[in-house]
Amino acid sequence: MTIWTKDQMASIHTMLNPKSLAIVGATPRQQYGGRMLNAALRMKGRVNVYAVNPKYDEILGVKSYKNITELPETPDVVAVVVPYNHVLATLKEAHAKGTRAAIVISAGFSERGLSDRADLQAEVAKYARESGLRISGPNCLGLANIRDDIWLTSSSRQMAGVTGKVGLVCQSGATLFGPFLARAADSGMGLSYVVSTGNEADLDFADFARYLIDDEGTTVIAGFVEGFKNAQKFIEVAKLAAERGKPIVLIKIGRSDLGKRAASSHTAALTGSDALYDAICKQYGVIRVPSYDDLLEVAQLLAQSKKPKQPGIAVVSHSGGICSLTADMCGQQGLDLPVLSDRALGVINGVIKGFGWAANPADVTGKANSDAFPEIMDAMINEPGVGALAIASAGKEQQIDQIIALRARTDKNVAYMWTGTRDTSASLTKLKQAGVPLFYTPDSLARGLRHLHDYHAWHEKRMANGFASAPAINAAQSAALANSQALKRNALSESESKQLIAAWGVPISMEVCAKDVEAAVKAAEKIGYPVVLKADSPDIPHKTEAGVVRLNLRTADEVRAAHAAILANVRANAPKATLNGVLVQEMVGGGVEVIIGVSYDAQLGPTILFGTGGVMVEVYKDVAMRHCPITPAEAHEMIHEVKGAKLLQGFRGKPACDIDALAKVLVNVSHLAVHLNGQLAELDINPVLVLPKGQGVKAVDALVALKG
Repeated sequence: MTIWTKDQMASIHTMLNPKSLAIVGATPRQQYGGRMLNAALRMKGRVNVYAVNPKYDEILGVKSYKNITELPETPDVVAVVVPYNHVLATLKEAHAKGTRAAIVISAGFSERGLSDRADLQAEVAKYARESGLRISGPNCLGLANIRDDIWLTSSSRQMAGVTGKVGLVCQSGATLFGPFLARAADSGMGLSYVVSTGNEADLDFADFARYLIDDEGTTVIAGFVEGFKNAQKFIEVAKLAAERGKPIVLIKIGRSDLGKRAASSHTAALTGSDALYDAICKQYGVIRVPSYDDLLEVAQLLAQSKKPKQPGIAVVSHSGGICSLTADMCGQQGLDLPVLSDRALGVINGVIKGFGWAANPADVTGKANSDAFPEIMDAMINEPGVGALAIASAGKEQQIDQIIALRARTDKNVAYMWTGTRDTSASLTKLKQAGVPLFYTPDSLARGLRHLHDYHAWHEKRMANGFASAPAINAAQSAALANSQALKRNALSESESKQLIAAWGVPISMEVCAKDVEAAVKAAEKIGYPVVLKADSPDIPHKTEAGVVRLNLRTADEVRAAHAAILANVRANAPKATLNGVLVQEMVGGGVEVIIGVSYDAQLGPTILFGTGGVMVEVYKDVAMRHCPITPAEAHEMIHEVKGAKLLQGFRGKPACDIDALAKVLVNVSHLAVHLNGQLAELDINPVLVLPKGQGVKAVDALVALKG
């Protein structure tokens, strides 16, 4: 399936590079239509600008046309600034004229929370798809090609000056043309394009990001997203951005857990929409940040920096306190400040002559503003283990010139943390104009350097391993699914669940479902003592709480007693439960308990969960998640992300577990999740016992819920 067409990308290109623009709803008043016309008139001579409003003959010195049909040419872009109930008719008129791109500023659609307004927006979306007239909005503030100084916006705020390599796409127009542009201007951050997408009836964040991936002048994509209407499209654009080596830095609203849901499995209880977005961002290399400043600073650093040659960071300042705090923040981010060699220490000591201290970080006091400062910087940045030099100061122009010269002659990264006031000092202005990555606090500097290192490390590994794909479902798997569906119920019992997952290569414990007590004794003798007895019922998902599990049974008499106790507890605690029988299972010991689960999100699709297993999994919440399918490398990453991984590696004299076998099972379960998408509601394999190295794993309990 083709997600993005040439015509769609061509429409976006036209929006961002128009030769002609018609503003329907232009007005002499400084409201939305007036501000848009005023901004557009700055482009006279480069873009033909037409005002359309039957109430006026002339607006701001420009002839006003009664309708789009009367225009002397077909406008590349039509900007719609009319009441909501006239938008669709205006779009139809634009399409009839031959226009293929529209920016709908008009509000009053789904954002109002009214069903009739949502229906109207759906009509607009349908018309865009069917007609080929692609739409940004409604309820947006427009867009801008900053590189060419083309502003198609009804905002009163435009940004002059620095252009650069970061493309910014924002759902909220007021956020884009407010704090984002203000902060970008203050920091000297260079932008290529800015786009507000509003309600995203047609074109959304992923569509504009897809365009920016192909734009040679854009190397980093920044985004502010409140929600995704099509998260699968977001995943695909993230993959493509990774393949092209273009980082995506994103603010995604929704850190608080607003999506509460009742669920029978641990997996469903542990996965929430925001946790899934975190997992997907990590998996596909999207850098998720919490604030405006982080978004802009990290995007700027990535756009203006090289791939780090080494992970080490060197820090130099005129202040011991700033040095210490910066080093502390770097340490909290897990960054390495390598010890300097005797050679480097000798150079620094030779310059500072007993003032400050020669170390990493280095306090060089007044020598930070001296002719000798380049010697200090060269000594530090040329250390073999150093990949980036961070200067923390508010230096004079001489220092700034020295830093700019250093960037020009080194193949390593340089960042500057400004410690003075954020005024229009000549030094700060020069740093901005030179494109030196700027930070204003030690913690933001440390986070930025962490993201820079992590992205390139992730990208290198990802390009080596590629993205996962699931093989086609085989005949045995199809048959197992058909058998499960033939039961005509959503919930499966433990034995039924295991029969299903076994078809996808999940090793299960040896077991027999016994219909009566003597059958249970025979099964125990065949399997071999000790054994476990459990009620096998689709209606009792949490067997321990119901008292229907008995462990470590070593004799026939113990089996009989356990069998009687289990039946009694079923009658007492779940009298209406369907009971297939009592499951007699081998007692598997000597391993580490983990959980493997699958859940589905309406937007994001199948997700696999891995974590510390057992009945306390929801208490500890020691889990890792990924979008399905996953690669073997991703499986190993998941395993090592959880704190319980120490137990798997061998802890306090215990043998190391079969991590390779566990990773294989995780991959197989991710394939199951893809194959059963739309048919499986939830899967919980808990616990999975990971046995000593070379002995594999065994699923000793499982819960499957099919969709109705």
